[in-house]
Amino acid sequence: MPHWVTVLPQFLLACLILAALPGPATALFLQRAVRDGRKAGLAAVAGNEIGVLAWNLAGAAGLSVLLVANRYMNTAMHIIGAAVLIWLGVQAWRGARTDDEFGSTMTKMLPSGRTPASAFRASLVSIAANPKAAVFGLTILPQFLPSSGPVLPTIFILVAIQLVVDTAWCVGIVLAADQAGSWLRRTGIRQRIERALGAILIALGLGLAADAR
Repeated sequence: MPHWVTVLPQFLLACLILAALPGPATALFLQRAVRDGRKAGLAAVAGNEIGVLAWNLAGAAGLSVLLVANRYMNTAMHIIGAAVLIWLGVQAWRGARTDDEFGSTMTKMLPSGRTPASAFRASLVSIAANPKAAVFGLTILPQFLPSSGPVLPTIFILVAIQLVVDTAWCVGIVLAADQAGSWLRRTGIRQRIERALGAILIALGLGLAADAR
């Protein structure tokens, strides 16, 4: 039996958990879909998945081995990722107290514009600094690779599976946001969602910081 078949149940669970955890990409998808429409939201998903592919290939190519071998680099990565998540969480809480557009405080440093191309570029920038994608590609994915024998086929299959799961989840978020756009634009609803997202991001950042010790 191929190695990827034996690890598939656990790997699928890890992929689902990663996709469901809110993060900077979730805020970007929601903001672009609510503000600019379905096409912009889907373009943001496309940019995100290119970044997810890059992180996964980097991890599978051996960068994760370097991070594991170098304790200081690994610790630095966790601390930087934790700082990014906590900062985004604080921005979400601050944004909930304003009358700005949905998610604007968390995405104002990204490329602006209201076209699908702008959303695609913003997503590429966001995923490059997304600690959630980095942690999965650099630390979780390599754990599912075989310790002996051919590794390349397993890499391609697992990466393809992760992309399918993540894309399906993200597209679902965009379609749901597009349908519920007017509801999400209500001030009270927007504030509750941004506070909840901010709290989750801060909690994830604190957890990542704790792992760095």
